[in-house]
Amino acid sequence: MTTERTTGQGPLTGVRVVELAGIGPGPFAGMLLADLGADVVRVDRPGGASLGIDPARDVTNRNKRSVVIDLKAPDGPARVLDLASRADVLIEGNRPGVAERLGVGPADCHARNPRLVYGRMTGWGQQGPLADRAGHDVSYIALTGALSMIGDPGRPPPAPANLLGDYAGGSLYLVVGVLAALHHARESGVGQVVDAAIVDGVAHLSAMIHGMLAAGGWQDRRGANLLDGGCPYYGTYETADGGHMAVGALEPQFYDAFVDLLGLEDFRDARRDWTRWGELREAVAARFKTRTRAEWTTVFDGSDACVAPVLSLREAPRHPHLAARGTFADHGGITQPAPAPRFSATPTALRTGPALPGAHTREIARDWDIPELVTDPEQPSPNTASRGD
Repeated sequence: MTTERTTGQGPLTGVRVVELAGIGPGPFAGMLLADLGADVVRVDRPGGASLGIDPARDVTNRNKRSVVIDLKAPDGPARVLDLASRADVLIEGNRPGVAERLGVGPADCHARNPRLVYGRMTGWGQQGPLADRAGHDVSYIALTGALSMIGDPGRPPPAPANLLGDYAGGSLYLVVGVLAALHHARESGVGQVVDAAIVDGVAHLSAMIHGMLAAGGWQDRRGANLLDGGCPYYGTYETADGGHMAVGALEPQFYDAFVDLLGLEDFRDARRDWTRWGELREAVAARFKTRTRAEWTTVFDGSDACVAPVLSLREAPRHPHLAARGTFADHGGITQPAPAPRFSATPTALRTGPALPGAHTREIARDWDIPELVTDPEQPSPNTASRGD
């Protein structure tokens, strides 16, 4: 694990982004753009968002700067439009129509800045029968069929952490769309609206599975397929100490190494004989229960059996491989994932910690040439305000 990574700016240096504060996929998308070097100004609302954690520890607001603007105040929309007029990108995560009612919708912003990329992050999208409905990650992955693939076949699908919907199907697709639209705007001078719906993104993530389903290589029920736990050499097993090992020995050479190291050579021919999969699963489970997770980790270390220990969130940063790569970093006393991916010519960095609401008003007013942002002449300068870095 590395500490205090402060060098480098990233390939998006010079790109200006306005992020209208929210929770979940919007802030994560803003963090990714900021990690890549963009100057992300988060427009916080008075009283803060409803995430319920200390803003100084909300790492999705790292590498950003913050101003506080009340969009319901008479001059609130004008201040956001001032920012939008000087930005390359604006991202927001309100329900459809809310930004328009507040006076900061796409038409309002494009009237001031025709080149602006206006990114919209929602669960259901801007149109459709459910567009105005509330929802969360589990709602979106349920409707797309993704949730139906997760869990044991004899039990209800478990609610997973919100990585699949909010962040993979939401944030990442918003960022991809914003960057594609930014490229178009720089080529053509014309901005546009990016409608990033989590349901669209998650459905898109399942493209390979739909292809396998059409080809007859995937059954439309969980626990019956190669990649959903139905296969005994692709899944997880409990160890003697209550830990778990993850097995992904799909290819023949990896499978052979797997059964050899387990001492189950008699099951070499069971890989393609699904009638023996039940027997194989029982044998593998029984063998894993004979040793601890640490012992099995040692057994498979250095092999191509595709077996790894299932680590906890606190254990992962200390794994030798992740530590050697600096996959996690300790910045400002917070252990967190380092920026990704990596660039040879324009390296990224953890430059600052979470932006505290309103801490950068004066410097943003100066850097973006919007003196109207500073409404309180007694407000502390950015050099003395708490910046969370």
